[in-house]
Amino acid sequence: MPSASIRKGDRVRMISGKDLGAEGRVLAVLPKRGKVIVEGVNSVTRHEKVRPNRRGGQEGGIQHKEAAVDVSNVALICPNDGATRVAHRVDDSGARVRVCVKCGTEL
Repeated sequence: MPSASIRKGDRVRMISGKDLGAEGRVLAVLPKRGKVIVEGVNSVTRHEKVRPNRRGGQEGGIQHKEAAVDVSNVALICPNDGATRVAHRVDDSGARVRVCVKCGTEL
């Protein structure tokens, strides 16, 4: 699945899954797996073991972090229209830009 539609730092809304309607920023894009990690969405609990020999030492205990969600479960948020699909257009300089399907503004 092409990941050119969603990039790190984009604001997205969940359109399916347990966090339906939640919004957040994209922290990481995993294009080979077709997944993204979104801030505050799909929070999971991990039980970490104490590892004192690592750099700075890793604390043990229960850690809460975001897990990856499929890129098809998120929609990019347009400042004018809200959640929208993304189209691509070539501008005057020959660069490929992302465009909102609903209103046509560059994202």
